[in-house]
Amino acid sequence: MCDTCGCGTSDEHAVIQRPNESAHNHNHEHHHGHEQTIDVQKDVLTENHLLAESNRDFFNTREITALNLVSSPGSGKTTILENTITAIKSEIPQAVIEGDQQTMRDAERIDKTGVPVVQVNTGTGCHLDAHMIQHAIQKLDLQSKSILFIENVGNLVCPALFDLGEAMKIVIISVTEGDDKPQKYPHMFDAASICIINKIDLLPYVDFNVDQCKKFALEVNYRLKFFELSAKTGDGMDNWIAWLKQQQKS
Repeated sequence: MCDTCGCGTSDEHAVIQRPNESAHNHNHEHHHGHEQTIDVQKDVLTENHLLAESNRDFFNTREITALNLVSSPGSGKTTILENTITAIKSEIPQAVIEGDQQTMRDAERIDKTGVPVVQVNTGTGCHLDAHMIQHAIQKLDLQSKSILFIENVGNLVCPALFDLGEAMKIVIISVTEGDDKPQKYPHMFDAASICIINKIDLLPYVDFNVDQCKKFALEVNYRLKFFELSAKTGDGMDNWIAWLKQQQKS
């Protein structure tokens, strides 16, 4: 169980697989001695940080840009990812790590774009961690000077705490949520470098003030860069894609 948030994240129970690959069966017996002493002071984040630095060294050596996409469930992360991949796959090599508690659905969607993808199912866990990423990249033939998209589990709390070795976190918020999200989840917006405001095609139908949302976010993190777009209609996607290409060149 995760010592930082109480969720059931454990590498022992995480399932990491490619689409159409059989998952390892964890129904075998595990023996755990009751005499084991649990140190409640153990710094889980320190251990994760060390693994994240190892991942970061791996990415930097190969000039791989790893981007950690984080959001609440239903923000449109996967749709943004599908459209982004399609727009740049002829120019930049890409790969994807999908994180969800259960199912292969998102990995199957990404697989249809033709880029390598691995699904990480965390069970009752509410976030990916650096160890899971370390195992996942072993299943991917990552090319140098490529982009690795990591779509984290839908959650605006714990993913803010766990460094995966990524170049940056990109927080996605949809206009169907609430323009006060940055105030409610400040740690995530403080940890992010980019904020994407998605589903702007629905602005005429919802009570969401884009300027107010940006104001709240900048009060938490004055360095945030914003992109306003609609993954459904394509509005604003050009600016996001242009920025992404520039990151790969820099």
